[in-house]
Amino acid sequence: MVHTVLRRRAGGESVEQIQPDLIIPTGKRKRQNPSVASIYRALAEHAKREAYPEAVAQAHTDFATCFTVHRRQTERDLRHHSHVTPW
Repeated sequence: MVHTVLRRRAGGESVEQIQPDLIIPTGKRKRQNPSVASIYRALAEHAKREAYPEAVAQAHTDFATCFTVHRRQTERDLRHHSHVTPW
């Protein structure tokens, strides 16, 4: 969606003109149009990612580390409690 908006804005269209042509592909509002505010939020998030790519990369690394630690703890807990029989 963001790339479509960026491309069409570069062509001179406003977000308000583009909004009716956009369709939400998944989720609760599937097949509906996003609000103008949602489009502006997505554009702001895109601009932030473009301005601070190192922060995005660090966030991905931090998430991967947390996910790995959590997975290892879960596996350890399952091994530790595997000898316990359920009631």
